[in-house]
Amino acid sequence: MEPVDPRRKHGKAKPRSHKHASPPYQKRGEGERSPAPHSSIRSDSSKRNDGHGRPRHDGPFWLYGFHAVEAALTNPARRLRRLVLTEEAEAVLTGRLPKPWAIPGERIDRDRLDHILGRGIVHQGIALQTDPLPGATLADALKRPGPVLVLDQITDPRNVGAILRSAQAFGAPLVITQDRNAPHETGALAKAASGALENIQLIRTTNIARALIALKASGLWIIGLDVAGKTRLNRSTLGGRRVALVLGAEGEGMRRLTRETCDELVFLPMPGGMESLNVSSAAAIALYEITQN
Repeated sequence: MEPVDPRRKHGKAKPRSHKHASPPYQKRGEGERSPAPHSSIRSDSSKRNDGHGRPRHDGPFWLYGFHAVEAALTNPARRLRRLVLTEEAEAVLTGRLPKPWAIPGERIDRDRLDHILGRGIVHQGIALQTDPLPGATLADALKRPGPVLVLDQITDPRNVGAILRSAQAFGAPLVITQDRNAPHETGALAKAASGALENIQLIRTTNIARALIALKASGLWIIGLDVAGKTRLNRSTLGGRRVALVLGAEGEGMRRLTRETCDELVFLPMPGGMESLNVSSAAAIALYEITQN
C-alpha cells in the first residue's frame, strides 16, 4: 500500500490480540489488592508495558465497518492515519457522510483489505487506521450526567463493545474497566460498539475497588449486579441517587473485594428460570431499569 502522508500523526506500537471469554456473569471470584482512597483516576494509554513486560496497545490499529469508521471520522479527538475503502463502500460512505472527510480515502480492492485485516473480518469494504483515543481523568468524565458502568475483568471485546453501545443508548457517559484484564481499543470492540466508542468515555484503572471508592467520594451510590443480591433492581429502589453499576466478569462475576466495596448488591428478576444472562444483555436491562422515570 502507499506510504502514509508524513503530515499525519504517528503512533509507536502495534496492537496486540486479546483472548475472548463469554460464560455467564453472576458467579463469584476472588483476588484484588486492598484499596486506598484515590480521586484522580486517569485513563493512561501512554505506558510502554502492562506491568508484566508485555507491550501495551498504545499504537495504531484498524477500525472497520461503516458505523465505527463514520463515527471516528467525525470525532475531532481521533488521530487519523489512513482510510481505505472499496469503490462500493466509498459510494455508501459518501451518502452517509458527504465529502470532504477528515482524511482522504484510498481505493482498495476487497481481497487486499481481507489481507490487511485478516480473513473472516466483516469489514463492509471500509477500514480506518487510527491511534487510540486520549485518556481523561475521572473528575472530567463525571461532569457529564447519567449512570456510570464499572466492568470488573470483563475480557471479551465484543461484550465490552456491546456494553458501550447500551451505555450510549441509555445516557451513561462513562465506562470504567480494569487496566490489565480488559480489552484495549480494537476493531472488534469498536464494531460491536457501533460508533459508541467515540462518544462514551472509557477509563482504565489499575484497581477497581479504588475506583469505586473514588466514585463514592464523588457522591455516587455503588450497586453491584449479583445473583446473590438482596434487592431487586428497579428505579424505585435507587432513591433518586446517581449510581455506578458494577458488572462482574463472564464466569467469575465480581471479585470479593469489588463486591464488598459496593454499597448494595442487586439482582435482575428472571421468572423464566435462567440463572444468569450474558453480561452485555444484563447491562442493557439494568440500564433500562436505572433510567426509567
